[in-house]
Amino acid sequence: MLLASAVVVWEWLNEHGRWRPYSPAVSHHIEAVIRAGPRAGSVVLGQADRRLAPYLLDLHSMHQFRQDTGTIRPVRRSYYDPSSAPGKGVVWEWENDSGSWTPYDMEVGITIQHAYEKQHPWIDLTSIGFCYVIDFSTMGQINRQTQRKRRIRRRLDLVYPLVTGTLPKSQSWPASPGVSSSPPTPPCTCPQCLLVMSVKAAVAAGANGTAVPQQRKASALSGGPKPPIPAPGLKPPDGTATTRSSLKTLASQVSRRQAASTPALSSASSATSPPAANGKTTRASLNTLNRTHLQRLAIAQSRVLIASGVPTVPVKNLNGSSPVNPALAGITGILMSAAGLPVCLTRPPKLVLHPPPVSKSEIKSIPGVANTCRKTTKKQAKKGKTPEEVLKKYLQKVRHPPDEDCTICMEHLSTPSGYKGPQPAVKPDLVGKLSKCGHIYHLHCLVAMYNNGNKDGSLQCPTCKTIYGVKTGTQPPGKMEYHLIPHSLPGHPDCKTIRIIYNIPPGVQGPEHPNPGKSFTARGFPRHCYLPDSEKGRKVLKLLLVAWDRRLIFAIGTSSTTGESDTVIWNEIHHKTEFGSNLTGHGYPDANYLDNVLAELAVQGITEESTAQEKD
Repeated sequence: MLLASAVVVWEWLNEHGRWRPYSPAVSHHIEAVIRAGPRAGSVVLGQADRRLAPYLLDLHSMHQFRQDTGTIRPVRRSYYDPSSAPGKGVVWEWENDSGSWTPYDMEVGITIQHAYEKQHPWIDLTSIGFCYVIDFSTMGQINRQTQRKRRIRRRLDLVYPLVTGTLPKSQSWPASPGVSSSPPTPPCTCPQCLLVMSVKAAVAAGANGTAVPQQRKASALSGGPKPPIPAPGLKPPDGTATTRSSLKTLASQVSRRQAASTPALSSASSATSPPAANGKTTRASLNTLNRTHLQRLAIAQSRVLIASGVPTVPVKNLNGSSPVNPALAGITGILMSAAGLPVCLTRPPKLVLHPPPVSKSEIKSIPGVANTCRKTTKKQAKKGKTPEEVLKKYLQKVRHPPDEDCTICMEHLSTPSGYKGPQPAVKPDLVGKLSKCGHIYHLHCLVAMYNNGNKDGSLQCPTCKTIYGVKTGTQPPGKMEYHLIPHSLPGHPDCKTIRIIYNIPPGVQGPEHPNPGKSFTARGFPRHCYLPDSEKGRKVLKLLLVAWDRRLIFAIGTSSTTGESDTVIWNEIHHKTEFGSNLTGHGYPDANYLDNVLAELAVQGITEESTAQEKD
């Protein structure tokens, strides 16, 4: 234990293992629920942010539960210095592909804010595990591997809630019983809490290998005397009967509550925690509950809650397959309804990656697009031009450099280049201006940057990304097929679908790749992608063909999803790989996708003019 002041930030764990912060408003709401009383068990996040309407936070298990899909994620209560970014209401965000703003992880945001307050011109995030450089002069984030640049911003929000006093060293809630300084609070005897306690008692009994004796249906529903406990040696009922027995016992308690205004606490205790049988039993758990039993649980739950006046919504779709554990979903639904919260546990939407089967006779060529297949071979290296000769086409000499820094080496333009790598055959004090965008650099730095790149005769301004010449990539050899199939994509009911099939085999890296001579893997091929067969969809296809010919669709690097290195990865041009759903964000409907991918192609120097250049 330690005595201090800190700001509290509630965070949830995403699928990539990163802790993502809730907004200050949501954290304030969670803290307010905790302060409201020791009985706080769950928090409805939609009350603080309507975008989080499907989410419920369970304070006892420290998990976030999504009601419409059944997804459960861990949460934590973290403490940070009041002088850091969350204590000042400062939020650092980056612009995602859809044009909206995403906050950085709290650790990253605090690091960026610290450098900003120290008036550093930039900060490298490699030390905390991210291959990005934050440039405060341009308010941009630069990927050290791909050189892709995104906008960032700094905005002010609410200050995260401040707590003062004795804080637990661990970032968890609630504190362990040994740490708590307040006396235990007697349990509540309302119908909702009785239901929660009964279910918890039944689950705990099953988990410990102890079964609760099953009562006679007539006695339980009529509120009559309790039946005798089974004699030692008698085989106890299984975990399903255990939970069902507890619900029946609770129904009896509710009936007696309606007959008598204030039942004794000892009566509730005896009802929810009956003596254990002494006979041998198998270890039971929630996994022993099948869907039939869960339906019975849901029915019993509804009857009990309706009798106590608590509005409920039935737990649906417990039949059929689902990635969500039905037992966990059912019990969670019971506990949530017991708290008086609406429950809508439905089967998650099904991931539809591929269209229905299509025969060969139904596959057609695309009008206005030649052929149905493209292949790429190994890179055709352009010979006979030195880096200095290439750059001479795009640069104008600057005799009197302005009082600015070279954004490559971060040294003054009036002083020699600060580049420390292999020295190009260029004087380090020469300065040049790019002809289109007008940005000025040390010629020494530009030659070094060109030598570290693809050396294809093109140059890209590191500040504004303007492309000089024809940019090509390092995509390994492969095949791209494209054709029409007689099915429509969600959101595009009036047209057929263009299907693109990419196939790249594993191989050995060439001189332009990260590790020449080393083998590379190609996971997930063939990869199927989809476009609507509309005017704009065909336009995107034609530009993707140019990108394929220029070897810009794929690259060899480290996978952001699996962490595998020396493998084929997507190269900054997003594709839709889900045909009939959009569960991963890579499917349809997506009204902005075609415009977004056109913008991504333009960043690679591929526009409508590019198609004419390819024909020439």
